[in-house]
Amino acid sequence: MKALILAGGYGTRLASVAKNTPKPLLTISGKALIDFAVEKLKPVAGLSEIVVVTNNKFYENFLQWAKTHTGVKIRVINDGTNTNEERLGSVGDINYVWDKEIAADDWLVIGGDNLFDQALEGFMSFARSKTPAMTIGLYDIGDIKSAVKFGVCALDQKGKVISFQEKPLHPASSWIAMCLYYFPKETLVYIEEYHKGSNALDAAGSYIKWLSEKKNVYGFQFSGKWYDIGSIESLEEARAHFLKN
Repeated sequence: MKALILAGGYGTRLASVAKNTPKPLLTISGKALIDFAVEKLKPVAGLSEIVVVTNNKFYENFLQWAKTHTGVKIRVINDGTNTNEERLGSVGDINYVWDKEIAADDWLVIGGDNLFDQALEGFMSFARSKTPAMTIGLYDIGDIKSAVKFGVCALDQKGKVISFQEKPLHPASSWIAMCLYYFPKETLVYIEEYHKGSNALDAAGSYIKWLSEKKNVYGFQFSGKWYDIGSIESLEEARAHFLKN
């Protein structure tokens, strides 16, 4: 199994602090955001490699960052874009990486700005038990009004996704997708079909919605704390939480 960390964004909503630093390399308690993801990934059984996909603007930044890590193989891929207007989007970057891979593998995909404190062992155990279906990580943000900014999910009693709404005006619940996905190798063929037929490539949730309407998709509910570092406010909130703890 391989892990893919999505780091292809340009941090436009964090321009005042991320103009020349990619968002996943912003620090919390002296540690880069992406380091928290790597620490969560390292103990995962069967992990052979961590792949980081980024853009041409920040490619050298991540190459230098990768040199600071030992104990796990890290490969950085340049998607070739130079501006926010050129960006491939989450789905575009996933498709870009998978299209270049020689052999099919199971993939664990995680957002480079995705910060959570629960270990991945429970998620991986659940996800592997549902193979060949894919599994997504879910988190209850506890506020339906705030859920309008995310992909909102509903599950049946067995954890199967029965509905997925991407940034709905009227969310059905406060359970949202947290940019954490397990794709067994049997599911990799579907992203090219979606990529060719859709213009919604920036939000991975749009692809999850599409796939859940065609194939079985399951959701694993996380506890603890989770942050989507998409604004100055969320960055400062995360810094305060981790400093306190």
